[in-house]
Amino acid sequence: MSDLDIQIPTAFDPFADANAEDSGAGAKEYVHIRIQQRNGRKSLTTVQGLKKEFSYNKILKDLKKEFCCNGTVVQDPELGQVIQLQGDQRKNVSTFLIQALPTVLFCSLMD
Repeated sequence: MSDLDIQIPTAFDPFADANAEDSGAGAKEYVHIRIQQRNGRKSLTTVQGLKKEFSYNKILKDLKKEFCCNGTVVQDPELGQVIQLQGDQRKNVSTFLIQALPTVLFCSLMD
């Protein structure tokens, strides 16, 4: 028999670069826009990762007025402040934030 060079794959972390601490200039900040399915046709859109200097309550007020939906700001111990909106507002929120806050990079995670 010949010697076969068999390599056993090791654990690969695709998010290793994202988890590494970026201490240098040009560190990216992302706003995560997600949908959470509730029961039946009901869902929530959550927005997390806005800079601390932005007023979450003012942004929520503008979003509610612009898209005719209800929402609230929730304080999460791990994630910080999170905006919750009724319904699937992912596309609306991302368009609104890009127009209103052009200096921030946005990452919309589609489920």
